[in-house]
This record gives sequence, C-alpha cells and structure tokens, in this order.
Amino acid sequence: MARGSTRPTSRDVAQAAGVSQAAVSLVLGDKWRGRVSQTTAERVRNAARELGYRPNLAARNLRLGHTRTVLLVVPALTTEFFAGVYTGAARVAAEHGFGVVLYPSPEGVGPARDPFASAQAALDGVIASSMAADALTAIRGDQLPLVMLDSDPSGSLGAATVNLDIADGVRQVAEHLLSLGHRHFLHLAADVPSWTFDVRARELATRVRAVPGTTVRTTHAPISIEDAQSAAEAALSAPGPRPTALVCDDDKLAAGAYKAIRRLGLRIPDDISVTGLDDLALATAIDPELTTVRLDAELFGEHGMRALLAVLEGRTPDAGDIPVQLVVRGSTAPPRAS
Repeated sequence: MARGSTRPTSRDVAQAAGVSQAAVSLVLGDKWRGRVSQTTAERVRNAARELGYRPNLAARNLRLGHTRTVLLVVPALTTEFFAGVYTGAARVAAEHGFGVVLYPSPEGVGPARDPFASAQAALDGVIASSMAADALTAIRGDQLPLVMLDSDPSGSLGAATVNLDIADGVRQVAEHLLSLGHRHFLHLAADVPSWTFDVRARELATRVRAVPGTTVRTTHAPISIEDAQSAAEAALSAPGPRPTALVCDDDKLAAGAYKAIRRLGLRIPDDISVTGLDDLALATAIDPELTTVRLDAELFGEHGMRALLAVLEGRTPDAGDIPVQLVVRGSTAPPRAS
C-alpha cells in the first residue's frame, strides 16, 4: 500500500495477493466458487486481513439496496456459550462484508421489546436460538430470511436450521456412565421450554432404559447455580434408593449440583458421579473437574452465519449436525459396591 494512503483499496489487496482486482471482488463478495481456486481465495482473504482492508459498504449498499447487517438473537448472555456463538458468526460475517448485531432477550427467554423501529428495514437476515424464539416473534424477525439454531428441523420457523449433535452427546454420556456400571440415574433437567432440552431428556431416557435394571428420575431447575442446588438437594434427599449418577443438562446446573451434594455430606465421584453438557470454563474450575460434552460454540456460530449467507444467495446450506465430544474428567467413576 502506498505511503500516506488512508485506507487500503482492493487494488492493494490484489497486488499483495498477486491476483487481479476482479479476483479480489469475486472472493470478498463470496462469488469465487467455480471461478478461482480455494488456494487463491485463501490468499486474497489473508492479504485483505493483513492489510486491514474493509469494503466500502456504503457504496456497496447503495448498489445492492441492503444494509449487510444480520441480527443474532440469543438468550440473555449468562454463559460464555452464546458469546462464543457470536464470535464465530461475526468472524464469518466480517469475511463477507457483513456486520452482526447481537440481541439478547432480556429475561433469557420470553418476549422482548423490538430493538429497531422496523427490523425489516434495518436488517438483511436473522440468526436465532430456539431458546429465544419468543423474542424473535416480538421483533418480527420471523418475517426476514432466518436461520434457526438448536431447533427442530421438522418444525423450524427458519429457511434453514443449524444444530449441534446434542442427541449424540447425550448418548455418549449415557454409554460412559452405563459402562462404568451405573444403573440408577437422576436427570437434572433445564426448566426451559426448548427443543434442545427435549432432545436431551428423550435421548437419556431411551439410552438408559434400553439396559435392564435401570431407573431414571427427573427433576427440573432454571439454569442457575442456586436453583440447581435447591433442586438437586431436594431430589437427592427424597425417599428411596439414592441415584449413583447425576446427569445435568448443562455445566451451570452441574455446578449447583456439586454444592448440593457437598451440603448432603456426599463425595464426587465416590458417592455419586456427575456429568454436564457444554464444557464451559467452570467445568475445569470446579473440583473434581467435570465430565461433560464439549460443544464448539464458535463453530456453531460460523455454521449459522454460513447457512444464512447461503439463504441470502439462494443456495442450499450445507446439511448435517455439528459433531460434539464427551470429555471425561474426575467427576465420574464406577458406583460404590453396595
């Protein structure tokens, strides 16, 4: 880039990447497939990133008649998971000259006020978590090009649905605990009306009950450490045989369960094994470290944004759920011999 230039141009990017300006336009407009190679596209993107090149969006918007702005609707940002989703979505959006506006539903779930005088006038599309579906309706986001996250593909509001393979994550948890010898389970379920939590309950029950001599009890709690502690303490103090494994719908619920178990004078994993789901930072901050299912939040956001770009361009988004992985740590062990 010439000394004294205030901002890099597409010509600077072309020179740095050793390609034509037309190739730069194709790559940064995400219209390169079938016209330039994957290697060339990567070289152009790297050159643009290193130079700090940004398209002249004002001029482009006048040509296209779009704002190149996407709304990401999520529950209240009470965990790092949805911050990761935003990071991934924003990364892909920036590569294509889009911006992402983050809109958390103020109460986590339920109706929310419209953050725009007219969502349709301000936005090109929406990516929304099914956990914030009521907020989506309130801002009329369901009337825009829409991609749903964590949503039932057969009944989704959106033109496309992007899911983590939560069912497989729960299957991995169940198989791990069953292989250790656990037969009596307590499910600490999130008290949130959402498809993703319905999947967790259904898969756990299906997997565990396929093995003779097993039992599954369920107790519900809002996703907070305090509520999880109260619910777990009440369930573990109930009459009857105590479960040897506590399966939690997410890591925050598991942290509350840890507190309940210790208040009852029990030890993890000696007296009861505990699992979570998310692999948040707190999973390795608690002792013993938590066996949980790792969900790649940033990859989830990236897939969501790529699916919306496909919808906006009239293409069919890539199919298939995003794989998840069980991470075994110190909170699970074989049950104590009775």
